Amino acid sequence: MKEARYFYVPLAAELTELPVDEAAHALRVLRLSSGDEMFLMDGAGTFYRAIVTMTSSKHCLYEITERMPQQKGWNGHIHLAIAPTKMMERMEWMAEKATEVGFDEISFLKCKFSERKTLREDRIEKIVVSAVKQSRKAWMPLVHPLTDFRLFVETPRKGHKYIAHCYDEITKKDLFEDLKTLPVDEEITVMVGPEGDFSIDEVRLAMEHGYESVSLGSARLRTETAGLSAVMMAQLVKR
Repeated sequence: MKEARYFYVPLAAELTELPVDEAAHALRVLRLSSGDEMFLMDGAGTFYRAIVTMTSSKHCLYEITERMPQQKGWNGHIHLAIAPTKMMERMEWMAEKATEVGFDEISFLKCKFSERKTLREDRIEKIVVSAVKQSRKAWMPLVHPLTDFRLFVETPRKGHKYIAHCYDEITKKDLFEDLKTLPVDEEITVMVGPEGDFSIDEVRLAMEHGYESVSLGSARLRTETAGLSAVMMAQLVKR
């Protein structure tokens, strides 16, 4: 029995042809041909069973045979806001693994101590798409461009908002313990700082705008590990 082939196709129900990148993979790597079965993911909660109807050197047309609505594996809405690391490979790894675990949204922050001031969100999006397909997630996480820290915290957001940091002089709750007290369908946003942490002024600014000061545990974590840990904590209490 052949392994099921999954392709990311936004608006899959309204189209009849795979996007260029997905068509290239279907034709050159998997060598699909007319009559072969495949599955489409629209990134908005639905899978589709489909049959290849026609192929050419660059085009792969399909016909949907079954609509398959999915149920998200967690409740509420998980938003991670994180300062990208100097070595982009670490952030790409984190985005991939967080997608496999499951979350809804990722924002990137430009902070006072950030060593990286630019970001190619298109590359992150490609990694996220690949992780969505590999892990068979029906929802595609939103990927936002690099945003100034102040602009991010001053933007109104629903639900509970947290800022994770390492300053002993500022009282902190334990994130996991606090998450367990919230309604399971609560929207949450967790901010994680750069390698040098947020500045203490940034932490105080966030708290002035309703962000709660939290710890991710007793260990001092790398930025990418902290981001993944926050997502996993949220997942554990939202299932």
